[in-house]
Amino acid sequence: MKTSFTERFALSYPIMLAPMGGVSGGALAAAVSNAGGLGMVGGGYGDLQWMKRELELAVAGTRRPWGVGLITWKATREAVALALSYEPHVFFFSFGDASPYADAVKAQRCALVCQVQDLHGARAAQALGADFIVAQGAEAGGHGAVRATLPLVPAVADAVAPLPVLAAGGIGDGRGLAAALALGACGAVIGTRYCATREALLHPLAAQLLIEADGDHTQRTAVFDIARGYDWPRPYTGRALRNRFVERWHGREQALAADAAALEGYRAAQQRGNFDEALVWGGEVVDLISSVEPAATLTERIGREAADRLRRLGAA
Repeated sequence: MKTSFTERFALSYPIMLAPMGGVSGGALAAAVSNAGGLGMVGGGYGDLQWMKRELELAVAGTRRPWGVGLITWKATREAVALALSYEPHVFFFSFGDASPYADAVKAQRCALVCQVQDLHGARAAQALGADFIVAQGAEAGGHGAVRATLPLVPAVADAVAPLPVLAAGGIGDGRGLAAALALGACGAVIGTRYCATREALLHPLAAQLLIEADGDHTQRTAVFDIARGYDWPRPYTGRALRNRFVERWHGREQALAADAAALEGYRAAQQRGNFDEALVWGGEVVDLISSVEPAATLTERIGREAADRLRRLGAA
């Protein structure tokens, strides 16, 4: 499966680990890279102490290409400079305008990857000089917008051609990767499925809930951002497992924001690991998660399954 993505970074498989904040740490990024994909450290909201620790693990854990991602609207020049000091091969921005940081990334000969959720964002990323664009569908876990992956990926690929595009949202096995390639993508960004790996920085109870859930148990909502004190810009919401907190407050966001006791109760539940109330991000692909396994095993299996599926389709 040679694509512009695998050739750029000498990958065995056209798979990028989603840079999930607080989950995609250095050990997980290194494991994916060592298995032939592209591992990513999820810098999230730019906690410098967390980033330094996990970036050091990534550098120590692999000599293969790897990268780092930040939430664009929350990024700072200090966080970007810190990440670049570890010489990543890829810098991934999503949810906002990456133009304040593009020159610094390019100056270091680091590939600039911009994740978008619509055609306007794709064209803006192309004009900015992105090396790769990630077209993210609403099936994805965590934050996203409203367009679905299946129609969005080919639309973005057509709009920015010949710039290479990766697909994200609802991809968790070889069939999904093969479908992404068939849609015109040069690879896939996979997030939720990697949450249930041994190297992921996720509470074991949260991983077990992902295994037990199905796609019907996920919901796009803003209530967890309100509870955690993050003022996410429109149109972004987060897809998470539905629990008692979602059932109580979804649709009552203004009331939640004004209820100090409810906000304090949420923080206490989060500290205790009470996931009847606390957040577990998860995409619709949770149907395909049946166990916690090593990230290398998962990466290699997805790659082999995709290659096999494409061979069989080609022979049909």
